[in-house]
Amino acid sequence: MEIALFEPEIPQNTGNIARLASASGVELNLVGALGFHLSDKLVKRAGMDYLNLESIKRTLTLGEYYMDKQKGRIWLATTKGAQRYTDVQYSIDDTIMFGPESRGLPEELLLNHPMECIRVPMLSDIRSLNLASSVAIVVYEALRQLNFPNLIP
Repeated sequence: MEIALFEPEIPQNTGNIARLASASGVELNLVGALGFHLSDKLVKRAGMDYLNLESIKRTLTLGEYYMDKQKGRIWLATTKGAQRYTDVQYSIDDTIMFGPESRGLPEELLLNHPMECIRVPMLSDIRSLNLASSVAIVVYEALRQLNFPNLIP
């Protein structure tokens, strides 16, 4: 399983997500331009001693990411998704992609892949959840469906 962050902007979120990826055995791929340098002290502080920069994959463009994906589906986490993240069936080869904190995934991508759009339910007057919180919610549901592969029960 993989987490893909498209153009993440906030180093602390990326550090927290890197820590989550390390703890859960999920791969992390940073796609597109970053709003910070991976060597940023805020990334390292949030990732703490779990952060291994060499284990983070980098893909330069969204197009390249889609071309390189060999197996599994790419689920698009968005507030605009028609289906809840709990209503889809995940596989071990799947990717869950999240967009940048300020704007989310590109509208064109969402329109081209409507059946892969998933959302976390929340109140209507809330714009969105924190990126690291959203990643944790969705990834652990996917891992739960897969019976938490390789994790201590």
